[in-house]
Amino acid sequence: MANSDIPVVVGLDNGGNSNNATVLDLNGRFLVDTLVETPCQVLKGPEAAVEALADALEQVLVRTGTSRELVRAVGLDTPGPASAAGVISSRGSTNFSQPGWRGYDIRGALERRLGLPVVYHNDGNAAALYAHHTYFRDDPMRRSSVSAIVGTGLGGGVVERGQVVTGAAGMAGELGHVHIPLFGLLAEGQPVPLCNCGFVGDAESVASLTGIRRNLLPYWLTRFVGHPLGDLDPVEAAKRVRSYGVDSDPMAIRIFEQQAMALGRLFTIVANFTDPDAYFVGGGVVEASPEFREWFLATVRANTNLRTEQEERARFALVPDLDMAGARGSAIAALTFLNGDRHGTDQLAGDRPVGPAPP
Repeated sequence: MANSDIPVVVGLDNGGNSNNATVLDLNGRFLVDTLVETPCQVLKGPEAAVEALADALEQVLVRTGTSRELVRAVGLDTPGPASAAGVISSRGSTNFSQPGWRGYDIRGALERRLGLPVVYHNDGNAAALYAHHTYFRDDPMRRSSVSAIVGTGLGGGVVERGQVVTGAAGMAGELGHVHIPLFGLLAEGQPVPLCNCGFVGDAESVASLTGIRRNLLPYWLTRFVGHPLGDLDPVEAAKRVRSYGVDSDPMAIRIFEQQAMALGRLFTIVANFTDPDAYFVGGGVVEASPEFREWFLATVRANTNLRTEQEERARFALVPDLDMAGARGSAIAALTFLNGDRHGTDQLAGDRPVGPAPP
């Protein structure tokens, strides 16, 4: 339960089916250690969705015994594409498909509904921010990191000195649409992968669930004739590849090996632009068995081509608490905003880093 006299911020993570909420007090302690989910109502349109976000805030306050008067700011994340100010793309998105969402200012609408400052990031950036502050909990404002989060697409974010790099239009950190070298990654006769965005051979066309369904699985099923996944609907088959990978199925291992190689090549490109202290990987692999996670992360690292000086400093780790990372990252963004001096949060009380402590 909350300490009744310590002000708080609330983090709200808007997803395709539900909202997840968390509470972070001004001492840097999360008051929620599990998912607190409520329906998101995005299919009912903007007005219903904003009301659902307000309801999510109220419910997490009740859950933690926190008075509404103690809330000083709110962090919000949604799937992209959206501007840095929280305006949904004029072309809409997978989650915000109805015409009413196109060009909708969800951050501003929620701010008016709550009467509180609302800080916005897309979901990949919010998760990246949480990974960064958790790993570098003692000194996040002097460190940099990049996160790649494998889901339906390939999200992520770039954090520099504890702050998310958003770019002029809010599109920075769209790592999935960076073109990667394919020579040596594709098998003999394997078609060049196509992305839903229209790009050819970008990272998302390989390292995503959509990439598995559209590009990788159809090819590998021709090399593993009679595989059980060949009898399933392509969407369902793609979802099941991970469970086969955990069981060391040869075809699934080849698929995930290609995904790990793609991420390594992506990180190699990033290394020459931002030269970060840490590289984080999130997504379904985080939810797999420890042995599979370790193998996948090691394969990513083996395919990241760093200079000797970079290898001595670079760290590779998994995004922690992935289901809660968006809401927690959004809360951290709100607390950083509230501090005003942009020095970020102090150590997040009660959290442990996901890798070895930085030097």
